[in-house]
Amino acid sequence: MEFNSVAFLIFLPIVWSLYHALRGAHARSCLLLVASYIFYMWWRIDFAVLLLGSTLVDFFCGLALGRVERVGVRRLILGLSVTFNLTLLVTFKYFSFFVGEITSLGRLFGAEFNLPAQDLLLPMGISFYTFQTVSYTIEVYRRKIHPEANPVRFGLYVSFFPQLVAGPIERPQRLLPQIRS
Repeated sequence: MEFNSVAFLIFLPIVWSLYHALRGAHARSCLLLVASYIFYMWWRIDFAVLLLGSTLVDFFCGLALGRVERVGVRRLILGLSVTFNLTLLVTFKYFSFFVGEITSLGRLFGAEFNLPAQDLLLPMGISFYTFQTVSYTIEVYRRKIHPEANPVRFGLYVSFFPQLVAGPIERPQRLLPQIRS
């Protein structure tokens, strides 16, 4: 869904009205989380799986980092988070570029590669939510913040629709307290 679409002009007042009709931070957070996923899935439903995967990996990595004291294990958990997220980002952003470059390099040396030359459709906002979740995990790793124990709040931090596709990349110290209140 684009911000300048008729669908968004209908979507936003509905979400705003429901938000103000609900009482309690948890109910409002649940509504905003559902609305954020509807907003994201409006474009492509299947890419919501990537968003959910990134959210779940970093939610559980954050919880693990909050419980583990051993430096080596903490580094391993951080490495898992960063590797998972950056693999998704590089795959979708640069796969076609790498295939093209390898094919061109092969031709330069007289080799012909039959690599799958397909352009992967770039998931909307993947850079924003990737760097946002990675920044969260790094902040928990550095012990600058406590891990968010509520999956709804963390999911909302990652997928909040007004900033999901256009940024800015929010630091957890700034957005999570607003979601909690």
